[in-house]
This record gives sequence, structure tokens and C-alpha cells, in this order.
Amino acid sequence: MPPTPDHRPHHDSRAALRYLAAMKTILITGASRGIGRATAILCGQKSWRVGINYSTNHEAAEATAAAVREAGGTAILLPGDVSSESDTAAMFDRLGTPDGVVANAGIVGPKSALADMPIARLRLMFDINILGAYLTAREAARRLSTTRGGRGGSIVLVSSVASRLGSPGEYVDYAGSKGAIDTLTIGLAKELAPEGVRVNAVRPGLIETDIHASGGQPDRAARLGATTPMGRAGHPVEVAAAIIWLLDDAAAYTTGALLDVAGGR
Repeated sequence: MPPTPDHRPHHDSRAALRYLAAMKTILITGASRGIGRATAILCGQKSWRVGINYSTNHEAAEATAAAVREAGGTAILLPGDVSSESDTAAMFDRLGTPDGVVANAGIVGPKSALADMPIARLRLMFDINILGAYLTAREAARRLSTTRGGRGGSIVLVSSVASRLGSPGEYVDYAGSKGAIDTLTIGLAKELAPEGVRVNAVRPGLIETDIHASGGQPDRAARLGATTPMGRAGHPVEVAAAIIWLLDDAAAYTTGALLDVAGGR
């Protein structure tokens, strides 16, 4: 016989509060592929709400959103150019105030010496990789900072070990753009620490993503990965796991860190 209303088990309100406290809203730029996609899916596995930013590939972004939902999270698509001030603000407006932001969007160009790089390439590289990250971080600071009405949170910037290796003869423009991200991480972490916001960077090494193909070297990660101390290229989910740790409360005392995920390279 079913229990009468007076004898039904009571809902554990404390457990519900703990569950709600554990839920997070995370905005990830460049989330339709590679490291961004892997991070979004891991967020889904934690039942988090994920804002999936993308520039042009709507089909890939939809596939990422479906994977997030299948993993147990919720997803919202956020089209926009990170180098556009208005697009970046609109992403945050549509998502609402996040608990964490991952500035992941970035590009690489074909292998080239600096002497042969046209100005158009340099402008695009720095617009997306530097200005885009700065605009994303600036908007996150405005929304998360406790002195501005936010509830605090975590910003994770995706840099690269190229920032300390220089990528000579290949991508010194890309390496330089990531050096700017390292500096942004160090300075902004100190700036926002009193305002409840942690700022850290993950620096991937040779990771099996299609960014290498976009730079004209689809075999680059596998070819050079074999020369690393670990003897292989990394996988996007291995970088994503580090990002998730930095977003989560387990990293509550970590800010200003540059975390290499590069197989010892």
C-alpha cells in the first residue's frame, strides 16, 4: 500500500542544497572542436550547464551540444567572434553570469618563418588569440568580480608550451600570442584575487586536434609527439581534465598558475 502523504519520505533539503552548490555554469570559447569540445563534454559529465561558443561551424557546435547533453549536462549555443567586443558581451548576456570561463578560442597559421608572414596573417592571429582572450577575460572579470556584484569564480586561459619554446621556423606569431596569454594570467590573477576570482592557464603541448591540419601539418602532433619524454602526443581530454580541475572547487587555492600539459616537453 502506498504511503499516505504524511508518511512519505522527506526530501533531504541539505543534499539538494549541496547539489545546487555543485552545479556550475561554464562558458567555453572555441568549444566546437578539440580541447574546447573535450572540456565541454567533461563539464556535461559533472551535470554542469555549458555555454558553447563557436565562430562559423554551427554543425560542429551542435554536435558538441548533443554530446554535452548525452553526458548529463545542459548546453546552450553561443555564436560569436571573440575578437568582437559586442559579440563577446552578447555571449555573456545570453548565458547569464557564469561560474567559470574558459578562454580557449585560438588559431594557427601555416608553417612559416616570420620574414615571410604577411601582415594580414599577423593581424588575424593577434586579433583572435590575444584580443579575443583579453576581451573574454575582461567580460568575465566584469561579471564575476564580487566588487561588481558577481559571486566570484574561475577563469582558465588556454595558452601553449609554444610560449616558452618559441616555435622557430613554424609559428613564432602563434608562440608570441600565447606568451601574451601567460602574462595576462599572471597579472589578472593578482588583480582579481581580492575579488573572488581565480585566474589560471593551461599550456598544452602536442595534442591530437585538427588545429594542426588547419596549419597545414595534419601529422604534426603524432610526428613530434614521439620525440617528447612520454613518447606520444596528448589527447584533448587530457588537457580538458586539467581545465576542469582549475574550474572546480578542488583548486580553490590555486591562482596565477601556468599548468603545462605537455608530456614533459
